Amino acid sequence: MKLYRLLTEQDTSAFCHKISAALAKGWVLYGDPSYAYDAGAGVMRCAQAVTKEVAGDYRPDLKLGEQ
Repeated sequence: MKLYRLLTEQDTSAFCHKISAALAKGWVLYGDPSYAYDAGAGVMRCAQAVTKEVAGDYRPDLKLGEQ
């Protein structure tokens, strides 16, 4: 099955580390990153979709970050 995650974070090195950690676990970038201004917090936010092929069947209680 193919899993999908949308990783988000403030536009800092923490976002890059979050994406790098996912790639190290076998996740693959899906599409381009997105950026938006969070007026409430006064910061830029980043988002990047990632996918991963894994064995088994999908369950709603599946912990995506542990895959």
